[in-house]
Amino acid sequence: MPSGVAYNHETVILDGETFSDCEFRDCRLVYSGGETPVFQNCQFHGCEWKQDDAAARTLAYLKAVWNAGGKPTVQALIKDITVAR
Repeated sequence: MPSGVAYNHETVILDGETFSDCEFRDCRLVYSGGETPVFQNCQFHGCEWKQDDAAARTLAYLKAVWNAGGKPTVQALIKDITVAR
Protein backbone atom coordinates (compact mmCIF):
# COMPACT_ATOMS: atom_id res chain seq x y z
CA MET A 1 0.00 0.00 0.00
CA PRO A 2 1.84 3.13 -1.20
CA SER A 3 1.51 5.94 1.33
CA GLY A 4 2.75 9.50 1.00
CA VAL A 5 4.42 8.85 -2.36
CA ALA A 6 4.80 11.58 -4.99
CA TYR A 7 4.57 10.20 -8.53
CA ASN A 8 5.88 12.46 -11.29
CA HIS A 9 5.74 11.76 -15.05
CA GLU A 10 5.32 8.01 -14.44
CA THR A 11 3.07 5.24 -15.63
CA VAL A 12 1.33 3.83 -12.55
CA ILE A 13 -0.56 0.52 -12.65
CA LEU A 14 -3.65 0.90 -10.45
CA ASP A 15 -5.16 -2.61 -10.29
CA GLY A 16 -5.44 -3.93 -6.74
CA GLU A 17 -3.52 -1.04 -5.16
CA THR A 18 -4.46 1.20 -2.26
CA PHE A 19 -2.91 4.66 -2.39
CA SER A 20 -2.95 6.86 0.70
CA ASP A 21 -1.91 10.52 0.80
CA CYS A 22 -0.20 10.21 -2.59
CA GLU A 23 0.28 12.90 -5.21
CA PHE A 24 0.15 12.12 -8.93
CA ARG A 25 1.57 14.77 -11.25
CA ASP A 26 1.50 14.40 -15.04
CA CYS A 27 1.21 10.62 -14.74
CA ARG A 28 -0.43 7.98 -16.89
CA LEU A 29 -2.75 6.02 -14.58
CA VAL A 30 -3.59 2.61 -16.02
CA TYR A 31 -6.47 0.39 -14.93
CA SER A 32 -6.81 -3.02 -16.61
CA GLY A 33 -10.01 -4.31 -15.04
CA GLY A 34 -8.56 -6.13 -12.04
CA GLU A 35 -9.36 -5.42 -8.41
CA THR A 36 -10.60 -1.84 -8.01
CA PRO A 37 -7.95 0.57 -6.73
CA VAL A 38 -8.56 2.64 -3.60
CA PHE A 39 -7.51 6.28 -3.28
CA GLN A 40 -7.44 7.90 0.17
CA ASN A 41 -6.64 11.64 0.35
CA CYS A 42 -4.75 11.62 -2.96
CA GLN A 43 -4.17 14.54 -5.31
CA PHE A 44 -4.12 14.38 -9.12
CA HIS A 45 -2.59 17.05 -11.37
CA GLY A 46 -2.59 16.76 -15.16
CA CYS A 47 -2.90 12.98 -15.22
CA GLU A 48 -4.09 10.78 -18.06
CA TRP A 49 -6.51 8.03 -17.02
CA LYS A 50 -6.09 4.97 -19.28
CA GLN A 51 -8.12 1.78 -19.46
CA ASP A 52 -6.52 -1.39 -20.85
CA ASP A 53 -7.57 -5.00 -21.33
CA ALA A 54 -10.84 -5.90 -19.53
CA ALA A 55 -11.47 -2.27 -18.54
CA ALA A 56 -11.16 -1.12 -22.17
CA ARG A 57 -13.46 -3.94 -23.29
CA THR A 58 -16.07 -2.88 -20.72
CA LEU A 59 -16.02 0.68 -22.07
CA ALA A 60 -16.33 -0.65 -25.64
CA TYR A 61 -19.31 -2.73 -24.52
CA LEU A 62 -21.02 0.30 -22.96
CA LYS A 63 -20.45 2.25 -26.17
CA ALA A 64 -22.01 -0.60 -28.17
CA VAL A 65 -25.02 -0.68 -25.81
CA TRP A 66 -25.42 3.11 -26.20
CA ASN A 67 -25.25 2.88 -30.00
CA ALA A 68 -27.70 -0.04 -30.10
CA GLY A 69 -30.40 2.02 -28.40
CA GLY A 70 -29.47 1.40 -24.79
CA LYS A 71 -28.77 5.06 -24.04
CA PRO A 72 -31.08 5.07 -20.95
CA THR A 73 -29.24 2.05 -19.52
CA VAL A 74 -25.83 3.68 -19.88
CA GLN A 75 -27.16 7.00 -18.55
CA ALA A 76 -28.54 5.19 -15.50
CA LEU A 77 -25.07 3.71 -14.86
CA ILE A 78 -23.48 7.14 -15.18
CA LYS A 79 -26.02 8.59 -12.76
CA ASP A 80 -25.32 5.79 -10.29
CA ILE A 81 -21.58 6.54 -10.53
CA THR A 82 -21.90 10.31 -10.13
CA VAL A 83 -24.58 10.64 -7.45
CA ALA A 84 -23.08 11.55 -4.09
CA ARG A 85 -23.82 9.14 -1.27
